[in-house]
Amino acid sequence: MSTLHLDAEALYADLLSGVRTLMTPDAVLVGIWSGGAWLAERLQRDLGLAEHGVISSALHRDDFNSRGMSASADHTRLPFDVKGKRIVLVDDVLYTGRTIRAVINELYDFGRPASVTLAVLVDRGGRELPIAAAVSAARLTVPPQQRLSLARADDGRFSFKIETRLA
Repeated sequence: MSTLHLDAEALYADLLSGVRTLMTPDAVLVGIWSGGAWLAERLQRDLGLAEHGVISSALHRDDFNSRGMSASADHTRLPFDVKGKRIVLVDDVLYTGRTIRAVINELYDFGRPASVTLAVLVDRGGRELPIAAAVSAARLTVPPQQRLSLARADDGRFSFKIETRLA
């Protein structure tokens, strides 16, 4: 595993700026476990919001049979009623769109929001579903055999990790 040469902290500043424009009085912030949850936690603090939610895709994944029950299945925490709210969904890396689809299914298990808007730190392309982010701090191409993920240091600073999967 090696560090990708992207400045995650600079990208976070861009994400913060973009998310700020999405936050209306009836909007709530929901981060996707785990990288999106880290981002939502920091966005909550930096935007001065009272709370944020965390949602997991584990129970609605289309690859559940091959992956089994994920440890993240119990990480969903929505401290507000989603019914009628404008959800600003936050994730670290948008790739195929399958995680977003699963999370939206999970979200609707809790009620029907007025809208769901996606904000991501990095859009790496490679979509398999017609899903797009309203806010993306960076758009780049990463080869399919590589996995890009957000890392968080003990001091809360972000960086990126890239893994190459062997065929």
